[in-house]
Amino acid sequence: MAIDKESVKKMFPNLYKELENGEVKVSIDALRKNPDEAEAEIIEGEEPEVEAEECCEQEPRTEMPDKLRHFNPQAVDFIRRCDTDAQAEEIISYLEKKGEITCQYAEELRGKLKREGVRGFGSKKEEFYYFKEGGIC
Repeated sequence: MAIDKESVKKMFPNLYKELENGEVKVSIDALRKNPDEAEAEIIEGEEPEVEAEECCEQEPRTEMPDKLRHFNPQAVDFIRRCDTDAQAEEIISYLEKKGEITCQYAEELRGKLKREGVRGFGSKKEEFYYFKEGGIC
């Protein structure tokens, strides 16, 4: 897929200027080959080792709370964001169609939805729920 200069200029004007002028706005002065090692060092509070020259100024780190680290929402998490039974049914159908949940599990969810309604899955997860839960806001 080739993109002509004019398209790049239109879509990314600042990037185009940098490329044309040879200006470098962000320098990359370190390389980390093992991301697991880097994450372990951050968790332990040690400074990570880098293979290139150390930079004098480092950006402050923002760590994700452990409670949400590697969190992957499941069907019930999506359903708890719904306001109506119809929205919950739409979520179940979508996840089933995409193969994210099995037909059997989808039928179990539909049965519970029919018996108990959308709030049978738990209280509604409002906007910014995960930020509040993680202590970010």
